[in-house]
Amino acid sequence: MKKYEMAKEVFEKEIEALKNISYNLDEVFDKMLEAIIACQGKVVFIGMGKSGHIAGKMAATMSSLGTCAISIHPGECMHGDLGMIQKSDVVVLISYSGESDEILRIIPSINIIGANILGITCNRNSSLAKACKIVQVFENVKEACHMGLAPTTSTTVVLVYGDALAVTAARLKGFDKKEFGVFHPAGSLGKRLTVRSIDLMHGIHDEHNINENTTLTDALIAISESDTDLLTVVNEQGKLIGIVTNGDLKRKIKENVDIYVDTVKDLIHFYPYFVDVSSMAVEALKIMEDNGIHSLPIVKEEHPIGVVEKRDILKIGIYL
Repeated sequence: MKKYEMAKEVFEKEIEALKNISYNLDEVFDKMLEAIIACQGKVVFIGMGKSGHIAGKMAATMSSLGTCAISIHPGECMHGDLGMIQKSDVVVLISYSGESDEILRIIPSINIIGANILGITCNRNSSLAKACKIVQVFENVKEACHMGLAPTTSTTVVLVYGDALAVTAARLKGFDKKEFGVFHPAGSLGKRLTVRSIDLMHGIHDEHNINENTTLTDALIAISESDTDLLTVVNEQGKLIGIVTNGDLKRKIKENVDIYVDTVKDLIHFYPYFVDVSSMAVEALKIMEDNGIHSLPIVKEEHPIGVVEKRDILKIGIYL
């Protein structure tokens, strides 16, 4: 048998197990989910060995989707970490056999604390199953390991089950992209959801707003004093009607012109692309990418207040 064929067997076994679990989900899932949503404290996931790694991932996913969750090592629980558990918490104990000694030994203390205990196991008749108010049992799960021993399929099943709990809870709570961005401020996705154009704005002083009659000299002075590569052109009411770029000015002064007399009127790009003060930086980036430009005016009630530049958006890690 070829190596990749051996690998395919692992995929097939785990995929088949996930399908079987999916087809057989019932009201037990609903009860587990309802307990988690109703939790007034945090959700505490505890597992031993490979199940402990899965517990950590389940807690991380649930926290990132708006449900406060942590994972605790059962061994450390015996040496003080049970103090992290409060009466208002929901504790999810994970054990394939349901007979893990490290898990069973902490149950009496959790009962004294008064937290709600849920269980996930593959043994319906186990001590863990009997000790939990609600228990999700995955029966007839065959490990993908060629010996049928190493936790493979069983941990995958629990991992996906945890994802299902976390995602469904988030949907029912109305957890949205804005909240997700708050919880992921450092990542590109978080920045796309939280960073506004105004956060990266190069401010415009009134003297840097020009009009149709501004001379090339005054325009050159204005753009040299600003830290952007364009000037905003406004009408008598101070509303944006166009822009003049640094490149426009450089090309013009190379011609036979009188920079003290000639105006910027012929250089104006009327009705330019712009973004509103409430826009997200990623929206500005898309406009720039779609139209092959590098800067956009930011307006508030049609009045230009600043400029956002493509390079600044890319610099902080926002991409399309």
